[in-house]
Amino acid sequence: MENRPPPGPKDYDPRQRPARYVPLRSRPTAADDRMALNGMGSFDWDLDAGTYLLDEVGLQVFDLRADEFDGRPASLAPRVHPDDGRRLDAVVSGALRNGSPGFAAYFRVLLRNGSLRWAHTQGRILRDHQARPYRIAGIVRNADEELTHAEAMRTLGADRRRRTDSVRATTEALAQALTVDDVIGVLTDQEGLRRFRTDGLALGLVEGAFMRLVAATHPPSAALRAHDDLSLSRLDDQLPLAEAVRTGRPQFIGDRVELCARYPRLGPYADEMGINAAAFLPLSAQARTLGALGLYFGEGRPFNSEDRTVYIALTSVVAQSLQRAVLFDQEREFATTLQTTMLPRRIPPISGGEVTVRYRAGHRAREVGGDWYDAITLPGRRIGLVVGDVEGHDSHAAAIMGQLRIALRAYAAEGHNPSTVMTRASRFLADLDTERSATCVYIDADLESGALRTVRAGHLGPLLRRADGRTDWPEVRGGLPLGIATVFQLDDYPETALHLDPDDTLLLCTDGLVERPGQDISEGLRTLADAVRTGPQGSERLADHLCREGPDRPGTDDDMALLLVRRGSEPGIRGPLRVERRVHQADPGGLAEARALIRRTLTGWGVEGLSGDVELAADELVTNSLVHTDGGATLVVELLPGERPGIRLEIQDSSIGWPSRRSPSEAAVSGRGLLLVDVLADRWGVEPHPAGKTVWCEFRSGAGLHPVG
Repeated sequence: MENRPPPGPKDYDPRQRPARYVPLRSRPTAADDRMALNGMGSFDWDLDAGTYLLDEVGLQVFDLRADEFDGRPASLAPRVHPDDGRRLDAVVSGALRNGSPGFAAYFRVLLRNGSLRWAHTQGRILRDHQARPYRIAGIVRNADEELTHAEAMRTLGADRRRRTDSVRATTEALAQALTVDDVIGVLTDQEGLRRFRTDGLALGLVEGAFMRLVAATHPPSAALRAHDDLSLSRLDDQLPLAEAVRTGRPQFIGDRVELCARYPRLGPYADEMGINAAAFLPLSAQARTLGALGLYFGEGRPFNSEDRTVYIALTSVVAQSLQRAVLFDQEREFATTLQTTMLPRRIPPISGGEVTVRYRAGHRAREVGGDWYDAITLPGRRIGLVVGDVEGHDSHAAAIMGQLRIALRAYAAEGHNPSTVMTRASRFLADLDTERSATCVYIDADLESGALRTVRAGHLGPLLRRADGRTDWPEVRGGLPLGIATVFQLDDYPETALHLDPDDTLLLCTDGLVERPGQDISEGLRTLADAVRTGPQGSERLADHLCREGPDRPGTDDDMALLLVRRGSEPGIRGPLRVERRVHQADPGGLAEARALIRRTLTGWGVEGLSGDVELAADELVTNSLVHTDGGATLVVELLPGERPGIRLEIQDSSIGWPSRRSPSEAAVSGRGLLLVDVLADRWGVEPHPAGKTVWCEFRSGAGLHPVG
């Protein structure tokens, strides 16, 4: 050890040494006795003479005998820890230089047995009339017990802060938990174990007369479960969680022997999981016991009063959160059940493809949504596909949804074209005298031919995935939402013809699948299109993929309905096939879409050789209806099977006036429509129907046709 001078000034004369050190002795006073009893000694440091006088208690602080100290300050240096010696020297020298009246510091003393002892010194600096220091008088005392107590108090304070932080952190985490699963997640993750300062955790919930274990961070092995399954037990069983529920009192067990003695059935589990201490706490809120919480510790421990208080406080927080979560789950189950009972219980058999539907409730509890889907069997082996959303999130919206779904189903089942179905649904909703509106998309689909007649009322359009994986949002003209359109007398919905090739998939959905809080709707549409493009091929698997939540597709408060329709790889032709298309007078693009529909349909049926004649005849007949009647026209194309397959074309309108064939002059610009039909078709005619008339024509002159099937 470095033999360095003691803390203090360096300007005293080391040659001035007393011949023999004599400890300070004076007649004891009451004050001296009290100082001695408190382990407090005194020193007198003569800076001019260079002497450092210690009394007997002071010598004891430095673990010195009277004959071991010669009264020189340098002789104390070996007894002071080197690090503390440098610090003390800086403290004393600084006080002497800056005119301070005194100093105080803690330092460590090296005892003769090699151990360390904390000491404390405090000195008063005496100065002459020129402010020159000449003497320091003060005390030195044993501070070991003081600092040990202070360290213990700091440790105790830190433990208290950690316990308080545990309660606060658990409260904050559970405040975000809505469902029972959320509460379980907060308790059983690594942060949950850290907050409880435990090595394992088990949560049991009361179910009637039984206790069900719903969570455990250290589940028992398969062998132990086969030996004694504790996942479901009666409340009168001699098990700790059941006993905590029965008695309503927490149980703290500090060692494995006592744990196994009180609960013998836990013996194998304690050995398997290394449990040496446990706490079993009832979870009670508003005079109702919901379950019990078990905390397991790998080391035995005495549960002091502060431990017990903190764990009881933590379980109180857990119980309140659990009660709130149970109520939330019950309310959400009620809302979801109410909603799903209003949706179709089954999807009818589909000819030429498959339809898959999904409904997912939002993350709100009792707020029932107005989203719905439907699949309706139509004449001619067709199917009506519907997805809609009633405004609002309450029982009123759900009630309106149920009525509107049934009305729209009835209109579609009557055989009306899509435009009429949507118009009547809008008028029905307006007649309900409600302030709610609804968005909807309806498709009259013939999956055997791939023909889709689509109408849209303020709703998100369909998303199409081709067989090669390409996705796009086809342009579908639309009208105002149902109800609002009737109020503004704008409830004439235009139809858009779409086509599904074999293995194509079409998605209809509500906005709950694409909207996210704080996100632009266009971003949601891109995300959905990517999910459809990269999703699995089967419609069932694709539906599950789209409904699955994750970091890139978090859940929302809104509910969601989706419908996937996929055309089969080889739809085939069985019996007569039929497609319809409504052409409105105010729709300038309707004729072009009708011709495109005929072309695609006849190609799909394998009779594309008739396409030119049928398109020309359809164009003439539809134009006649639009010019000579007050409303639009309905175009119907039907495949006539047989050895020489043919096409039947029908044009329906609301006029009861029958067309007549004329003989126009060479300069006439009209009057040749029926002449063309007479030349192109094998036969034609006019038939009445309840709402007007039908002009029909058949084409069977196509030799060498090769229908599919």
